[in-house]
Amino acid sequence: MPALSSFDYAIVRVVPYVERGEFLNAGVILFCRTRRYLGARIELNRHRLAALAPHFDIDQAETHLDLIPRIAEGGEGPIGQLDPAGRFHWLVMPRSTSIQVSEVHTGLCSDPESALEHLMDLMVRVKDV
Repeated sequence: MPALSSFDYAIVRVVPYVERGEFLNAGVILFCRTRRYLGARIELNRHRLAALAPHFDIDQAETHLDLIPRIAEGGEGPIGQLDPAGRFHWLVMPRSTSIQVSEVHTGLCSDPESALEHLMDLMVRVKDV
């Protein structure tokens, strides 16, 4: 069995009306220092967001969300030039805008990419019942 490594992750949320505190999970950012891995996935469920906030500008939110994986990969200006730890910490900083992240959580994995996909399935991708 492969050795386990610790990782940190945060859930990316869209908060259409900050004053109401309602949100929709839209992605995951995962950082595994020992494996030198920083990854982010975004999958915005536009239908669910429109049901939660019919008058919210979904296109603008999606534009901002699309930057997150690019920053994680090391692109997009000065922030993208930081080392992976610096990019992760910048991405998970608390914000009071319509794009926010959860508190940082920890876990163990043997493959960070698989852990990221598992968290996407668990936290973001909703199975209709």
